[in-house]
Amino acid sequence: MHIEQTILDKVNEWLTPTFDQKTQDEITEMMTSSPKNLEESFYKNLEFGTGGMRGVMGVGTNRINKYTLGKNTQGLSDYLKKSFAGEQLKVAIAYDCRHNSDTLAKVVADVFSANGIQVYLFSDMRPTPELSFAVRYLNCHAGIVLTASHNPPEYNGYKVYWQDGGQLVPPNDAEIVQVIENLKYDEIKFTANESLIQYIDVDVDNAFIASTVENASFNTSAQARQHLKIAYTSLHGTSIKMVPKVLEKAGYTDVNIVPEQAEPNGDFPTVISPNPEEPEALTMAIAMANKINADIVFGTDPDSDRLGVAVRNNKGEMQLLNGNQTMVVMTQYLLEQWKKAGKIDGKQFIGSTIVSTPMMLELASAYDVECKVGLTGFKWIAKFIRDFPELKFIGGGEESFGFMVGDAVRDKDAVGAILLMCEIAAQAKEKGSSVYKELQQMYVDFGFYKEHLISITKKGIEGANEIKQMMVDMRENPVAEINGQRVIMVEDYQNSTAKNLLTDEVETLHIPKSDVLIYYLEDGSKICARPSGTEPKIKFYFSVNTAIDGLEELQTAESFLDTKIKNIISEMQLH
Repeated sequence: MHIEQTILDKVNEWLTPTFDQKTQDEITEMMTSSPKNLEESFYKNLEFGTGGMRGVMGVGTNRINKYTLGKNTQGLSDYLKKSFAGEQLKVAIAYDCRHNSDTLAKVVADVFSANGIQVYLFSDMRPTPELSFAVRYLNCHAGIVLTASHNPPEYNGYKVYWQDGGQLVPPNDAEIVQVIENLKYDEIKFTANESLIQYIDVDVDNAFIASTVENASFNTSAQARQHLKIAYTSLHGTSIKMVPKVLEKAGYTDVNIVPEQAEPNGDFPTVISPNPEEPEALTMAIAMANKINADIVFGTDPDSDRLGVAVRNNKGEMQLLNGNQTMVVMTQYLLEQWKKAGKIDGKQFIGSTIVSTPMMLELASAYDVECKVGLTGFKWIAKFIRDFPELKFIGGGEESFGFMVGDAVRDKDAVGAILLMCEIAAQAKEKGSSVYKELQQMYVDFGFYKEHLISITKKGIEGANEIKQMMVDMRENPVAEINGQRVIMVEDYQNSTAKNLLTDEVETLHIPKSDVLIYYLEDGSKICARPSGTEPKIKFYFSVNTAIDGLEELQTAESFLDTKIKNIISEMQLH
């Protein structure tokens, strides 16, 4: 097959003595046995997406390996020195359960230390939210976590946190990328200064546990906590290191762990995908819950930032909640607690994202707080905390099963969110209610919102081009009507415009540019198209709603909304 000269130039560079012999041998082997794989490995450089850098492990510029991560780290070291001139620089590093995470974390630590930077490296795998916490707790300038979140086993990744404990945001992200791009591989300093690498564990663990219990506990009686029966799975990931300890410290004694999934394992052998967004991932936990008659089920992804929740419905059956549902339940509970404590005075806010449920705006309005809505990714919610120091952050989340309780952790945090959900469930059970009933009452009080997500995977170079073309088509030929409803507004975040199709007025969107399109229909429905920043997917988000006067109307309303979503998908030909 024909391979572009630009790709061959990169391949030839990797066959020089700058790269170790094992790497060169693998490339030579690929040249003869798998030219297609060679092309995929070198046709581009791995990019920073919404969740940092993720990719398949292997040799090449488009793969996660010691050289691509070494280059990132060298670039970040150079940037830190420039940004904090004259300061003794400090970084914290954590890693998850994936293959090579520990060795890649050590490579990253070596490069930082070789550049004279003090490194705090966790001695074993830890949840991502603990790294976010550690950055501020240890007064670091930056933090790194080696993880690919819920991606398949062959992936790994590199997330960068800044000194506020939040992930990189503009302008730092683009400036760092520029420094990295301008670096040559032979400029990476791989030889560690071991005296600058300090291993951390118990002290930071204890501080993180204490902070979590303080932030996510709300006067639940000891008896209510003991009476809540919990089924929990870490899906072979890192949350096993923290969730049981946090729940024990908070007083939850009836915690039942799925034994087959408790052992960290980068192959994730018992699930198709270690992602609690996928219903299949919680199958074993739900089976256990039914066996022991548990009240609530929790599952977390490998790095423990996402959480899946299942609760008993009105028939007593276990029912999975989606990310929007868990987000509104937790947010409304927090708002109610803050209100009861007399802590709401108009200087508070909750956070959400442009693809999440508009119900968050209804909650903010009802409790007289602001709802700040940003792009997908918790780095934008963390940025709001930094940008508006005069406002106190209560909590917030996004539809992809993430939530953040308060501002001690500046990223989605399944550890704190699980404790918060336990508080909600325990208090509801004590008063003869349930999480499910509380959610249903919210639909009466704030409007019945129903969301749906379709994710279309398109792999490789061809897939990336197909996704690009889909977005071009939707931009250049916007739909005027969907399911008998006029499209009244189109927001284009790439062009920073919001166009009212009824008046032709165009407003400027004051949110960073991103390849996202949102259609608003005249009946309040919302349709969003967004290519993933870290996976070969394009995602379509649907939100529909209707008002109801009482719980007796729920079934009819749900059926009405389900039909509406089905019709929209059918009309947009997204099967």
